[in-house]
Amino acid sequence: MFKAPFSFTGRIRRTEFGISYLIYLVSAGLIAGISEISPGASFLAIAYIPLIWFLIAQGAKRCHDRGHTGWYQIIPFYVFWMLFADSNYGQNEYGPNPKGLGNHDDIDEIGKDLVG
Repeated sequence: MFKAPFSFTGRIRRTEFGISYLIYLVSAGLIAGISEISPGASFLAIAYIPLIWFLIAQGAKRCHDRGHTGWYQIIPFYVFWMLFADSNYGQNEYGPNPKGLGNHDDIDEIGKDLVG
């Protein structure tokens, strides 16, 4: 979990995406709260840049897990689909299933059992 949180490649599970979203909400709330309390701390707005990058990267990887391009996350309310829909079984064009389900070639495994 969280092996490459700022990368746009690969796939992540619902759990990692949900935790990422919570991290984003808490961090954005803290930044907004600190900026509100001390008006001179408006430079904290720069902290939003890596935070937004993190959220978009994690969203793209969750879209990949569903077999879609990362651009799907700009669809309104698609975040709920990313949170609650299960991943594609096995490998897809974006990489192996993060749960490990269906990542091996079943035909090769049957052949190995028959031969040896």
